[in-house]
Amino acid sequence: MFESLTDRLSAIFSRLRSRGKLNEADVSEVLREVRVALLEADVNLGVVKDFIASIRTRAVGAEVLESMTPAQAVIAIVRDGLVELLGTTAEPVRFAGAGVTSVMLAGLQGSGKTTHAAKLALRWLGEGRRPLLVACDVHRPAAVEQLRALGEQIGVPVYLEPGCQDAAAIGRRALEQARTTGNGVAIFDTAGRLQIDEPMMAELEQVRTAVAPLETLLVVDAMTGQEAVKVAQAFDQRIGVSGTILTKLDGDSRGGAALSIRAVTGKPVKFVGIGEKVDALEPFYPDRLASRILGMGDVLTLIEKSQRVYDERQAKQLAAKIRKASFTLSDFLDQMRQIKKMGSVQDLLKMIPGMDKLAGRQEVDDAELARVEAIILSMTPRERDDPRILNASRRRRIAAGSGRTVQDVNRLVKQFEASQKMMKTLTNTRNPQFARLKK
Repeated sequence: MFESLTDRLSAIFSRLRSRGKLNEADVSEVLREVRVALLEADVNLGVVKDFIASIRTRAVGAEVLESMTPAQAVIAIVRDGLVELLGTTAEPVRFAGAGVTSVMLAGLQGSGKTTHAAKLALRWLGEGRRPLLVACDVHRPAAVEQLRALGEQIGVPVYLEPGCQDAAAIGRRALEQARTTGNGVAIFDTAGRLQIDEPMMAELEQVRTAVAPLETLLVVDAMTGQEAVKVAQAFDQRIGVSGTILTKLDGDSRGGAALSIRAVTGKPVKFVGIGEKVDALEPFYPDRLASRILGMGDVLTLIEKSQRVYDERQAKQLAAKIRKASFTLSDFLDQMRQIKKMGSVQDLLKMIPGMDKLAGRQEVDDAELARVEAIILSMTPRERDDPRILNASRRRRIAAGSGRTVQDVNRLVKQFEASQKMMKTLTNTRNPQFARLKK
């Protein structure tokens, strides 16, 4: 996400760092380049003007121009400006103190409402909220079937009334059932159109009146850029949205919608969709996204991703193996599978400060993980535990079994042996890092 914008801004600030002390003309030149980069990223013109004016006011101050590291000071001001533009702080979904929380999803057809209804349900199911999915799209039979299938996939009940054409009545009866069955949150998936029209808006108003949603979330496709902002304005004027979900953000290399929608509509972005899988949904954190746009990484999100796939017991077992230098290829395979659960390796690298340049220069092939997995699975348990027994004939057998070459097997074994040596260095009692590892 934001690849082209990040590349442009990184190049601008790289040149800025090489200049040493700055004057007002230097700052003006940099801000002109930033302005062009934002406009090329499809950020709203009015938003860009206000943003640049705000940055200029702060960047030409004496504390920046006379700073020992003026370039870093300007970059910090730009980052703070991006955070403000994106909303300053995260604004989570509100839940009722008692009873059922109604959450209504709206948006154009194809924006991803049905899929993101399921994503929200899965997220809240993990929080113990007992969600109920409600099929209020009475115009597209495939939407009802899709929601039913997604509900079965994630283990969440779905309320639907095949053949009923009254979306508001479906919503009202579903809410009554949710109260009866003790569901904590009801998520209403509504109908969309390819474009905004009067019948759709009238129906949404009727559903809103029937279910009285505490949150009305507009689902918009981030890849549509400024069109997403116009759609958000139109829906807000008619039904009053409380926040937005930006979908397909992982495919948006420009970022115009994400950088414009809060400033133009005044409505917070609450979630971002970052993939097609039902767990590919993240809360929206303005400060983290600003850091990622500027190539500064996003360690907090990386930690949260790792916490979702690792439990405390697994972490302690892994630490014990590392301390005893008993880490095997089987353990390596297990760790690799855990990493795959966290998402694309390319995306994970970009969350580590300084690694975004490596990820950008060299395409990290996720398929390589599958090839490594095939090699390890072609080994016997004894071979995985002790690669030292891998003689030439064993390596040929493993290569044939995995569909790889002997050179590929040799390369993997060599890399694993190098990692074992590094672990021995890490666990040396004289190594200051060892104390942390023991904890």
